[in-house]
Amino acid sequence: MSAVYLIPAPLYEGQINCLPPSILDALKQCSVFFVENERTARRFVKLLWKEIVIDHYEWYSMKEVTDETVAAFTEKLRQNKTIGILSEAGCPGVADPGQQLVALAQQMNVPVRPLVGANAILLALMASGMNGQQFQFVGYLPIEQAQRIKTIKSLEAESRQKACTQIFIETPYRNNQLLET
Repeated sequence: MSAVYLIPAPLYEGQINCLPPSILDALKQCSVFFVENERTARRFVKLLWKEIVIDHYEWYSMKEVTDETVAAFTEKLRQNKTIGILSEAGCPGVADPGQQLVALAQQMNVPVRPLVGANAILLALMASGMNGQQFQFVGYLPIEQAQRIKTIKSLEAESRQKACTQIFIETPYRNNQLLET
């Protein structure tokens, strides 16, 4: 019977030692991987499992979940393959294209097994000293500056009104624009 493992990746290679051994056990059960970036995913898997012969496994990109990606994922599940979904950094399905594949697996009644790992969103909240009892994750902010300003002001007002922490993420290449806004 097929299953889908949600395999967390460390935020940087130095964190590899804090991943639980169960991740290696899950990797060894997978024969197919849907990944955000094949090159870095292969490198990460090789770090965890030095003996793996990478080319004996099937690798599919999910950076953009296209009709072809969905068709390949569905076909592998129908073939009873065990699939690993691997994000670039953090946890699959959280602000990540893997979420669409997880939803598909759920619709097909395939067991989905999330594994424990680092999540930048929760790590930032933990380290912030901000309200961790009530918080809201709002994902990515709009790219267009006027809409981004409007969204930030709205989040600020909501944070004051509800006394909750507002968490959003941004891509590294847009960090400076966000800080200027």
